[in-house]
Amino acid sequence: MDKRKDYISWDEYFMGVAHLSGMRSKDPNTQVGACIVSSDNKILSMGYNGFPNGCSDEEFPWSREGEALDTKYLYVTHSELNAILNYRGGSLEGTKLYVSLFPCNECAKAIIQAGIKTVVYDSDKYEGTPGNRASKRMFAAAGVTCIAYVPTGREIHIRV
Repeated sequence: MDKRKDYISWDEYFMGVAHLSGMRSKDPNTQVGACIVSSDNKILSMGYNGFPNGCSDEEFPWSREGEALDTKYLYVTHSELNAILNYRGGSLEGTKLYVSLFPCNECAKAIIQAGIKTVVYDSDKYEGTPGNRASKRMFAAAGVTCIAYVPTGREIHIRV
């Protein structure tokens, strides 16, 4: 008997984990997940967008509009930064990050400083904005390879 041929690829697996992580986000508008992987395809850390530990998601705002202190933007930690901060194993030098949304300029700085060398992203919905262009410029200068994930169209069902 031959091995099965329809197993998912590493990219499908890790992007699936990133999207599954994003499903933990309490954000009513945008759920983003990230997964950091070693060069030998081991998951090192995961993260999703949410408030820092100790900052209640019942008390802090989820709004996108209004006075700055009444919106989520000054409080939310993005998935990429959470994945970096959640890692407890030492250096992330030379690792790969799978993320469901192309990193903002603030996360790009953390990714570069952490030593992550490859970013595989699904959506780039903010392409062309100043923050997005700054991210891409910093990644290029720092030698971080950015790869657009190519969906296979395969549906993956998880029964819980």
